[in-house]
Amino acid sequence: MTSPNRPVVLIVARLPQHLLDLLLQNFTCHNLILDPLTDEALAAIAPQVRGIAANGEAKVGREFMARFPALEIVSVFGVGYDGVDVPAARERGIHVTHTPDVLTEDVADMAIALMLAVARNVVRADRFARSGEWKKGPFPFTTKVSGARLGIVGLGRIGQAIAQRAAAFDMQIAYHNRSRKDVPYTYVEDIVSLAREVDFLVMITPGGAGTRALVNAEVLEALGPKGFLINVARGSVVDEKALIAALQAGTIAGAGLDVFENEPNIPAELAALENVVLTPHMASGTLVTRTAMAELAFTNLQAHFSGKPVVTPVPD
Repeated sequence: MTSPNRPVVLIVARLPQHLLDLLLQNFTCHNLILDPLTDEALAAIAPQVRGIAANGEAKVGREFMARFPALEIVSVFGVGYDGVDVPAARERGIHVTHTPDVLTEDVADMAIALMLAVARNVVRADRFARSGEWKKGPFPFTTKVSGARLGIVGLGRIGQAIAQRAAAFDMQIAYHNRSRKDVPYTYVEDIVSLAREVDFLVMITPGGAGTRALVNAEVLEALGPKGFLINVARGSVVDEKALIAALQAGTIAGAGLDVFENEPNIPAELAALENVVLTPHMASGTLVTRTAMAELAFTNLQAHFSGKPVVTPVPD
């Protein structure tokens, strides 16, 4: 039952229990994931909905937001928010918030973990050791990471944290970004040129139309048969069909992927490949970080409904 004293929040994505608990304790919530509503039932509560709680994969488009005349804020649990129509929200004065910064270190750690795992064939080596194959002979040689050439696409907070870690491996670091940064790394004007010059290409750009299929067949060809692609950004930034073809043909050496075009559905052709390491969009998935993300997503809602500025609005 809706309380007149508690803001009404619509939950439109799978959220961690800690965040759900905070929402339920403080707001009147309708969870469309656990309790899908009919169009009639949703229309009945629509005039009272003041907030939407989403995650980075949720689709909160113009038409959906238009159903809620009292909507004031969309709080995204995640740093990415490409599923939210931000221009449409701003036209109506609706705040859109996300949870940056608190996940920077974990995502950077995961990028390095994927790089090491795919280059050193850690997953295959684990299987090799467990199965008893080692008794028949040694494991094949792998690729050295220390001292290799690293290209980072997107040198924001996470990109710079990846570069800091890579520097400890004595890697030669170059980057492509919308603009130059005041950093001690080599700036490269375009992604094709960057791919041509590096051994490892790490994607850590925002999602959305502007970066869709940024890694295409041309980029993969430039990366070459000794190059590795690492993606901890969004699945949409890579042309997945082109990537599968490149991995199958040996156009590139391998890939470490934490994100995919149609999560959680991974193409069977990709899952069957031995030269990839696949993880289930878990780069920020440590207990400490996910708890901090949950609290920040809640804090943005609480601040707004208390008449205070939101803490982490999405950038202009």
